[in-house]
Amino acid sequence: MPGTSLPVRKFCLRWRTIKWKPFMKQILFLFACVINTFLVAAQSLPQKLAEAVRQLEADSTMKYALFSLYVVDAQTGKPVYEHNQHVGLAAASTQKLFTSAAAFELLGKGYQYKTVIGYNGKIEGGVLNGDLHINGYGDPSFGSWRWKETKPDTVLQRMVAILREKKISKISGRVLLNDSAFSIQPIPGGWIWDDIGNYYGAGCWGINWRENQYDLTLKPGNAEGEPTTIIGTSPELQEEGLLNLITTGKKGSGDNGYIYRAPYAQQGFTQGTVPLGEAFSISGSLSNPPMQFARELGNAFLVQKIKLEGVMKLFIDKTTNRETWPAMQQQIGVLLSPPLDSINYWFLRRSINLYGEALVKSLAYEKEGYGSTEKGVEVVRNFWQQQGIDKAAIHIQDGSGLSPQNRVTTGALVQVLQYAKTRPWYSSFYNCLPEYNGMKMKSGSIGGARAFAGYHAAKDGKSYTYAIIVNNYDGSSSEAVKKMYKVLDLLK
Repeated sequence: MPGTSLPVRKFCLRWRTIKWKPFMKQILFLFACVINTFLVAAQSLPQKLAEAVRQLEADSTMKYALFSLYVVDAQTGKPVYEHNQHVGLAAASTQKLFTSAAAFELLGKGYQYKTVIGYNGKIEGGVLNGDLHINGYGDPSFGSWRWKETKPDTVLQRMVAILREKKISKISGRVLLNDSAFSIQPIPGGWIWDDIGNYYGAGCWGINWRENQYDLTLKPGNAEGEPTTIIGTSPELQEEGLLNLITTGKKGSGDNGYIYRAPYAQQGFTQGTVPLGEAFSISGSLSNPPMQFARELGNAFLVQKIKLEGVMKLFIDKTTNRETWPAMQQQIGVLLSPPLDSINYWFLRRSINLYGEALVKSLAYEKEGYGSTEKGVEVVRNFWQQQGIDKAAIHIQDGSGLSPQNRVTTGALVQVLQYAKTRPWYSSFYNCLPEYNGMKMKSGSIGGARAFAGYHAAKDGKSYTYAIIVNNYDGSSSEAVKKMYKVLDLLK
């Protein structure tokens, strides 16, 4: 190497004699990792979402599944990512968003349910010579433990106080419980037999009571497989008639007990297991809430020494026996529910199916004069059609999402959420949404279906509105959720 010093020439000769081949694979691998890191960082959000969706759909548990994701810029409404956004899927409880937002707009956040107390006949010398009337209009909070003013004892005390104010200590006639504002059919079409006897499958009447549910407490056997024994119910049911077939499961196995009882039925049965160990409670749905309320009101009359010479009569009795009831002549009191925004809070936060069915029937009653599920569903679908959502994108059977026949699209869910942002009640609606995975969104879960829909503000300041649904996945629900969260995490 002419013109170079001896030390430099020695270094160059050593460099040339080093055997690099064994290190080349490692060097190329590291180089590829660095390049890949730069490429991933350079990807746009749509590209990242597309890759995440590709990986999710390639997952073995999603081989026979249907997946939909729709994301828009919350400020502009422009699509950020679209995948099967026009495919109707079972959205489970995310469907509650359609009912919730429609109720906010059509009924108003201050809307209150009413239960009206009145009579026919005359009040003379502390005696009501006639019938006491209690007219219900579907208040789902009537007798609920969630508000101080709606608790069962408070409601019964207020009713007694209304009679005391009129100095009524004796009723010579009957107590007529009129729940005809709502359909006599409490269960929406498509609800399954495994659901309707349990608390989350409670139907909706014109007179609801204690959220139409009760707790059944069981004593497990001494070993796995042994029969269980019914200890009691809370509240005490006014109609007994449960054949208990629940057995003792493994310790720590959780609630695997089911109650099977149809609306208005006097008999029912239980099946499944509860865990070995201490007494265990499962929750069922009342088969006849107006009757349960009537019996508890009768007990309150006895305690408060208000004598009833007649009987408690239900509207279904009137219908069955083709009876003629006199009209209420004089109103003496009204019990009001908490405002709709408060009811809506629990509806979305705790996903109470009863509240959704009450809201749908209330929409029908207020707009059509009769509270049926079918009419209420049409009011909801027509309303959203007026807001630009194709009715074909909202094939629903109920107000809560419990029916497995429901089909909605992620595109429609996002349109509902975007519409809500433009309304004066938006802050109340937003406050109703739960938080999962650090994101403000409604969840949905039904056999083989998981869904989420909501809003999220990313670290870079951008806000997104989104809906994601998976149907017919294989494996556990919790694993499906983790994979969905991995996609949604890209919005952070």
